Amino acid sequence: MTIIVPDSWDIPQQIRDRFGDTAGRQRAMLAAGHLLLVLHEPPGPDDRDRKARILWRDPAGSWAWNADGSVTHLLKKHLASFTELTEQLENQLQAASGAADYFSLLQAIAPLHRTSRNLHTTLQQAREMIPEDRDIIVARDSASDIERAFELLHEDAKNGLDYTMARRTELQSEQTYKMSVSAHRLNVLAAVFFPVTAITSIFGMNCSPALDPLTSAWIFWGVLGFGSVSGLVLSRIITQESAGDETSEPPNPERTPRDGLKQARPKIRGQKSYQ
Repeated sequence: MTIIVPDSWDIPQQIRDRFGDTAGRQRAMLAAGHLLLVLHEPPGPDDRDRKARILWRDPAGSWAWNADGSVTHLLKKHLASFTELTEQLENQLQAASGAADYFSLLQAIAPLHRTSRNLHTTLQQAREMIPEDRDIIVARDSASDIERAFELLHEDAKNGLDYTMARRTELQSEQTYKMSVSAHRLNVLAAVFFPVTAITSIFGMNCSPALDPLTSAWIFWGVLGFGSVSGLVLSRIITQESAGDETSEPPNPERTPRDGLKQARPKIRGQKSYQ
């Protein structure tokens, strides 16, 4: 059987009986003045299982946890690991420039956001169980700021991804518009020379020797002139029809992907600002 709570801890048996094979979700348990907090370490984007961090407060107010190291300011140390990640993710968000960057950020932020929300809920439960402990009150308030920070990071990353995809679609629309304009110009150019090409093709056919007198110079220039005038008239008609179909000009925004994404972030109590 997996040992979740250290055997050296002198805690009531009814608390130990509430554990199964795993630590389970984040929660607070109280019995006979003993407070036990089941918290989760900051998860990574690919972590399917959550690593539990067990904190114990005895009736005298002393703390202990199942991790190595000093046993002082345990709640602050646990929250500091989340605060450090908010700073790292904020720097990555500022440097993000493409859809892949924003998607990677969303994958990293989402589990941290859920964990920080449950952390805040657990510390609120502990605050209600032991209302006179100031360390729990301070930790609860810091957890609220951390939850809000991850919420804003998630929202900014999602807005950045949405903007990047919309901007890319807009650029493709602009390219399609430019290609349609080029195709229209080619159609107009083809319309100018189409009558001349058709008429010269007809007169270039060797149907009968009786048509040889038609090859005189004045007939040649007459046919060329008639074909040119017909082409200009035809191109004019095409231009007028296409101008009537246009309803608006393509947009040409000058904004950058980071415009409009900056929001005021809360300062985590007891920690430096990460904005």
